[in-house]
Amino acid sequence: MHLKLFGLMLLTALSVQAGKVKVFILAGQSNMQGHAKVTTFDYIGDDPKSAPLLKQMRDADGKPRVHNDVWISYLTGVRGENETKQGELTTGYGALSDKPEDAKIGPELTFGIAMNKAFDEPVLIIKTAWGGKSLYHDFRSPSSGVYQRSEQDIERKRFTKEMNGHYYRLMIDHVQKVLKDIKQVVPGYAGQGYEIEGFVWFQGWNDMVNRNVYPPQKDNPSKQYANYGEWMANFIRDVRKDLDAPKLPFVIGVMGV
Repeated sequence: MHLKLFGLMLLTALSVQAGKVKVFILAGQSNMQGHAKVTTFDYIGDDPKSAPLLKQMRDADGKPRVHNDVWISYLTGVRGENETKQGELTTGYGALSDKPEDAKIGPELTFGIAMNKAFDEPVLIIKTAWGGKSLYHDFRSPSSGVYQRSEQDIERKRFTKEMNGHYYRLMIDHVQKVLKDIKQVVPGYAGQGYEIEGFVWFQGWNDMVNRNVYPPQKDNPSKQYANYGEWMANFIRDVRKDLDAPKLPFVIGVMGV
């Protein structure tokens, strides 16, 4: 058999065997960034229910495990500038710090561990998160139009039209950039394609505390955040459209508040 032909057949076989890369998108604000320090890992072992998870997070030497079948590309803000960090999944993909001893984690670590168990195929996490960002302005998607500023907003020169939806655009641009060149993040990628399996959204604090955007409704308190629901629905539809994934499942993380 011709050597070149054999090489092509082998490459095809390897691509089929590898399977399409399973892609998950994680986005939100500070809680999606993640501020859990590695030094807190020991506490996971105190509860018999979570102790087995700790064994998956650490290797035999007790150091943070590097998960070879899960990769991550992470765009976030550091000291006012955007920075991308990517590689095999391990600790350090939470809120970024200049000090190695301050390595942090967010939802991506145990989420990646769970997805690695669920799929035989390679897993790629694309994460975009910035602290202190709102849905009503920062992540506002195109279908919600331009945020209508209050007189106070105008006086303080905040929430400008130019910055309307700025972080939504950064998020979409980063996801599209990674998907156009997966091999830059997943070294073994052989062109076998990918499937966007899900989107995880973990955000809400800045919206919850802004009483100017969401004024209390004395007669009907449950309606206070009705606009958030409308803008969130627009966000989901716009993401599905912009990523050409009409049935993309969404999961919304909820905290105690």
